Amino acid sequence: MQFTDTLLSWYEANKRSLPWRGETDPYKIWVSEIILQQTRVQQGWDYYLRFIDHFPTVKSLAEAPEEQVLRIWQGLGYYSRARNMHFAAQQIMNEFNGCFPNHYKDILKLKGIGDYTAAAIGSIAFNLPYPAVDGNVLRIIARIFGITDDIAQPATKIAITEICKHLIDMDKPGIFNEAAMEFGAIHCTPNNPNCESCPFQATCFALTHNSVNILPVKSNHLIKKERYFHFFIYLFNNQTIIEKRTEKDIWRNLYQFPLIEREGKILPYRKPNLTLKEVLTHQVIYAAFYIIDNANTLPQNDSQLIVNISELNNYPMPKIMLQGRRMLNISPD
Repeated sequence: MQFTDTLLSWYEANKRSLPWRGETDPYKIWVSEIILQQTRVQQGWDYYLRFIDHFPTVKSLAEAPEEQVLRIWQGLGYYSRARNMHFAAQQIMNEFNGCFPNHYKDILKLKGIGDYTAAAIGSIAFNLPYPAVDGNVLRIIARIFGITDDIAQPATKIAITEICKHLIDMDKPGIFNEAAMEFGAIHCTPNNPNCESCPFQATCFALTHNSVNILPVKSNHLIKKERYFHFFIYLFNNQTIIEKRTEKDIWRNLYQFPLIEREGKILPYRKPNLTLKEVLTHQVIYAAFYIIDNANTLPQNDSQLIVNISELNNYPMPKIMLQGRRMLNISPD
């Protein structure tokens, strides 16, 4: 098929050298795919190497305490990914005798794995002919084949997946999926795609119809919830207080400084030492940090701990907490 041949030729000539490229171990492919779900390649690269160094096998990940897994993941954000991987590793040990499942439907049974990730792992590790359709693939198919329906709609994704089923190289499905994702990642990018040297110039619907900046069509009806977090950093005798987030909310099982959540970016009775903003998928967090020096405060509940500042790195914290610590110099480093 001309599209497939052209895509694979482009990939052979232009693919990036990445630490997981050419990997056939399903565990390592899985780790790379989960990291890259919400993380750019440049940032994910070091985290992938660090994660594999600490947890080189499914068994080592399954047996590690969750808090250790979260600490290694610290800074990547979207911590449910790490918790799901930890749970899924235990699934593999308990339900699949420690062997990563090699059937698509079994891979889908693992916590945190959806159609795209199952297809990516299955095709790359086990040569299963399932197209891995992520945002990059949705974009290039919509542009090249002139799909004008909203790609945010499930029906459109199903239609594009069906197109990919006809395009996929049945002998090399993993390479086809990697090629399609790579083409969208570095060539047919969301903004300023490299149309001048595109191998699909002559046949690309978007280019020939002057609609590269229009396709793909994607609605965005998501309204992000705004939340206002006020963190209190108590300092006394080189110690501070931290607490564990145990509710079913963002950053679950991570640590933070004692928190008051209320409306308003600042407290009416106190000026913050630092304010930060973090944009998550469904929320916008406005964080204010207040330093309380020479405090004489004891933990208020069972989830709070008094710890030495020199030991703070032993407790996994969300990104905004690490950023606040660094900017306020509340760090053992």
